[in-house]
Amino acid sequence: MGRYVARRLLQMIPVFIGSTLLVFSMMYALPGDPVRALAGEQTVDPTQIAAMKKDLGLDQPLLVQYGTYLVNLLQGDFGTQIASGQPVADIIADAFPITIRLTLFAFTFTALVGISLGVFAGLKADTLRDRGLLVLTLLLISVPSFVLGFLAQYFFAHQLGWVDPNVSAVADWNELVLPAVVLGSLSLAYVARLTRTSIAENLRSDYMRTAVAKGLPRRRIIGVHLMRNSMIPVVTFLGTDIGALMGGAVVTEGIFNVQGVGYNVFSALKHREGATVVGIVTLIVVVYLVASLLVDLLYAVLDPRIRYA
Repeated sequence: MGRYVARRLLQMIPVFIGSTLLVFSMMYALPGDPVRALAGEQTVDPTQIAAMKKDLGLDQPLLVQYGTYLVNLLQGDFGTQIASGQPVADIIADAFPITIRLTLFAFTFTALVGISLGVFAGLKADTLRDRGLLVLTLLLISVPSFVLGFLAQYFFAHQLGWVDPNVSAVADWNELVLPAVVLGSLSLAYVARLTRTSIAENLRSDYMRTAVAKGLPRRRIIGVHLMRNSMIPVVTFLGTDIGALMGGAVVTEGIFNVQGVGYNVFSALKHREGATVVGIVTLIVVVYLVASLLVDLLYAVLDPRIRYA
């Protein structure tokens, strides 16, 4: 197991470099000059702009800037915003906990409700409740998240008055419930469908017939034999979905005014603050890689036949 973890950690290095270099290159090629944009409509001496670029290192070639970014990153320096001069690490420190809370809420909602609905429908495949689940999940997949967000905001906030339409800057746990449900709805649909298909397929397996023939209690058959084998594809999806929820929070955070990383990424893109975008995306890449490793290690827990050398 230790050798496998070490090998996976080494494999993460080129993946991390490739993904962050791609994002860094996209921000480097972004149209417009962020230094020139600070002056707005005012006329600025080109020598002053050139001096600012030199101070910020923006006059260097792409690979040199990226190398400098990696060296600084190893020291905990994510860069500095051009307009405000605020360190990106401070922005992440303020925004990341909010997005983490939102993501945990959405992930919990997705996992608990999605798996429960999938098991409920998969145990009775091709029945009315199974078809009802397929229709419900198809509806969630078909409706864009921004439409679902505005509908939820209009109905639960403006019509029923159960929640506030916008989340405050503090972003308490109770304020994040509705945004989390909206954020996790699409993933819930996929989890429910995946669980339903896996449960229905494994019900017809030989090991299930053997368990029934042995006279084992139904609770043990479903809870141990059926669930452990059926959860492997679901765990795979949920593991990669953590990063997707964080990245997909841009739309949801914009609708509900949640000032997390998605909100800051959108604001940084609008103002051409490449350092902020790259810093936040770098953190999300790390979350993706760690979640992927944990999912692979969890396989051995769910299926005893899987062993890592």
